[in-house]
Amino acid sequence: MELNNLINLKLTQESGQTSQPPWQVVENSYCGLIEIANSPILLKVSQNNINSLKIDWELPISNQSSSSIDEIAIYEEIANIFDFNFNLGELYDFMGNDPQLEPAIDFCKGLRLFIARDPFECIISSICSANNSIARWTKSIATISSKWGKSYEFLSGTFNSFPSSAILSEVYEDELIESGVNGDKGIEFCLNNLKSCGVGYRASYMKKASEIINSEEIAISDIFKMDYDEAFDTIMKLPGVGPKVADCILLYGFGFNQAFPSDVWIKRIVSHLYFNGKDIPVSKVREFGMDKFGNYAGYVQLYLFHYARKSGLMDKLRKKYLY
Repeated sequence: MELNNLINLKLTQESGQTSQPPWQVVENSYCGLIEIANSPILLKVSQNNINSLKIDWELPISNQSSSSIDEIAIYEEIANIFDFNFNLGELYDFMGNDPQLEPAIDFCKGLRLFIARDPFECIISSICSANNSIARWTKSIATISSKWGKSYEFLSGTFNSFPSSAILSEVYEDELIESGVNGDKGIEFCLNNLKSCGVGYRASYMKKASEIINSEEIAISDIFKMDYDEAFDTIMKLPGVGPKVADCILLYGFGFNQAFPSDVWIKRIVSHLYFNGKDIPVSKVREFGMDKFGNYAGYVQLYLFHYARKSGLMDKLRKKYLY
């Protein structure tokens, strides 16, 4: 199957978006586990040019019958994951009218949102990403999947789903709790807990968020029906979720494109580009981004952050604030 649409697959996969870790690379294809009609399928996505994707898939070794594969459903799934319903050309027209944004267009050409198939995974990933490096949080989420997700064997290898809120809510928070429950087990051997996945102090937040969602104190399905403000206030009730993490969750997990995730680095970038380096609060940066960029805000934030990281602008700003 070939899908024709503007996308830079490698850039999209490796831009550090908090929806989920990047898919595994197997023989030049990005491989990700999805589910169609309750059946696990391994998608294999590759690219020869920026205007198309090549799509292949595998069924688990235990089920090699392909008679029931719905190619239209697979096409729709890929379109959702890589946000193909969003028109990048319109985004570039918008950015091209702003001299501060225009340099990021060619630098990030084809960069798309990497949308979470599982909003719960996006919530836990985003909590895990707070004050954390991209490499560290993606490794932690992959470890959580390998420990408590369902494991499937394909010809291309073993792939794990992300555990449900029901499963993660029952996982031990740290090695002390695990050791206390299993008194005959030395603490150094207690590795069946969230903290052992390298999430640090975030373990308690991730555990509690899983409990809240599993109990439906906050119902994920309801968030899709809310307007932005109500959805933001709802997500902010989760432990470990501040404004930046809430906006990441709403952008990557629920499709609120007006979200403008703002932290100290976005603050410095926006201040440099629009406020002559003036020190302004992160909350004001968030308001500025949402007001100025509207429904393009989420994409503009993604483009600005990637452009700053890879163009040298962030290094320039780091030196400025260091000295």
